Amino acid sequence: QVQLVESGGGSVQAGGALRLSCQVGGPSRSSVNQHGMGWFRQAPGKEREAVVTIGNGGMTTYADSVKGRFTISQDSARYTLYLQMNNLEPEDTAMYYCAVTRNVYYASPPLSPAPFIYWGRGTQVTVSS
Repeated sequence: QVQLVESGGGSVQAGGALRLSCQVGGPSRSSVNQHGMGWFRQAPGKEREAVVTIGNGGMTTYADSVKGRFTISQDSARYTLYLQMNNLEPEDTAMYYCAVTRNVYYASPPLSPAPFIYWGRGTQVTVSS
């Protein structure tokens, strides 16, 4: 089993910053160490959308809406995933989820939920204007 736990969400004003973390745990976490990882978000009434994905080679793909403002990173063991979010906008308000792919990815996975099978429960980010 693989368990993902997000943290770091909160309420900020527009222009502010937050850093999200995702801890990869569970007895099978080593089995997904080379898999792709990503951050997704879902606002009320909207579909879940990909924010950024990363492969085990370090390559990343960002959604256009967050390029230049958000940065994904991970610790050397790939058991903690981070999302640094700067210059936040009200449109960034959503529940943020981390996820791990079913398969190994050297390159960054596509910006789609389809390859991802492990999901955390999310952390809420609220940005006020």
